[in-house]
Amino acid sequence: MQNLHNVLYAQSGGVTSVINASAFGVIRAALSHKSVKSVYVARNGIQGVLDENLLDLSVEDSTEIEKIAYTPGAIFGSCRTKIKEKQQLDRIFEVFAAHDIGYFFYNGGNDSMHTIFQVSKHARETGYPLKAIGIPKTVDNDLLGTDHCPGFGSAAKFTALGMLEAIRDLRSMYISSTRVFILESMGRHAGWLAASGALASINGEQGPDIILFPEVRFDPEKFSHRLEDILSQQGFCSIVAAEGLKDKTGEVLSASSELDLFGNLKLGKVGLTIEKLVKKNFNLGIHVSLPDYLQRSSRHISSFTDWQEAIEVGAMGVHYALEEGKTGVMVSIQRIMDRPYLKTYVAKPLDGIAAAVRYVPDEYLSPDGFYVSDKFFSYARPLMEGEAPNLFLNGIPQHARLHFVEVPKRCSQES
Repeated sequence: MQNLHNVLYAQSGGVTSVINASAFGVIRAALSHKSVKSVYVARNGIQGVLDENLLDLSVEDSTEIEKIAYTPGAIFGSCRTKIKEKQQLDRIFEVFAAHDIGYFFYNGGNDSMHTIFQVSKHARETGYPLKAIGIPKTVDNDLLGTDHCPGFGSAAKFTALGMLEAIRDLRSMYISSTRVFILESMGRHAGWLAASGALASINGEQGPDIILFPEVRFDPEKFSHRLEDILSQQGFCSIVAAEGLKDKTGEVLSASSELDLFGNLKLGKVGLTIEKLVKKNFNLGIHVSLPDYLQRSSRHISSFTDWQEAIEVGAMGVHYALEEGKTGVMVSIQRIMDRPYLKTYVAKPLDGIAAAVRYVPDEYLSPDGFYVSDKFFSYARPLMEGEAPNLFLNGIPQHARLHFVEVPKRCSQES
């Protein structure tokens, strides 16, 4: 086999407002490295590898490469493709070999880390000389092995700002209009994003009155009593409910029977479920808001801390692979202190991370389970600080415009 000097990067899972900042970190560091021949990207994640749908970043204009860091969504396309069969791994390595791929960087969350773990393990078992690195990303912040995930800080900031302004609206209108406002937050397994609604209060403003976490089993009676107390005290109530909220038996309170391509139940509409309960017990106006894609993709108010770290984890992944020869690891953020916020990066083995879940710890929750503790504020505040730069033109942010030059196919097209 000839020497392998090409880099391949791919994005996976639900996007974040800063996932492309990590893409930029990988691409810029790889393009600058003397031992790299070409930098490729797989379109639509690992599915693009299976389909041999590769793009050549080495021929793109450097100005547009720089703009990748300012662009929301997943600029190269994402996927929820799960590797279930050895045949798929064999196909992946057929494509790797055909294009001299020696370094593979996969940018994603829990399921994506499982994919990169499978790829690195297969490389080791077959003797293929591949350096495979996981680049962390998830707004849910539920990835093990790291203090937090790029993407969370910006989504937390969006949630906090959304609640801050919605509560102002609610407070000004409740006398003759809506008296209960419910924001349905992303958070399939863990309540990190729901908890971030509390950050609306850090400057002395009013935050949400109730937060409903997947980690705390939902008790309708206890919830109704809490809501009644708040309404009697101030006349209105604001609530953040995580989409993965569970009932007393541990079943998701609101889920469809459909599965996504990762095999997860499709969630949503927990806000409407809570609304029905409130309407049953209280005769008052209710409004439910579902930020959905806006919560994870609002690049225009991304946190500077989050944006900067997203770039750095991408660049560190290249350093670990090309300078230290590491493989089968994820770039992990390790906190040194809260204020001033200091952190460092370490390489964490993927076998202790893949397909696992990091929940909000009990110490971050209030004793009654309806709010967060001071420890959560200390943890989350630094992650949403600062404003990531934007490139505005005529009042609208500018995003990268790439040519998406395809790499000629060399394999059979049966994936």
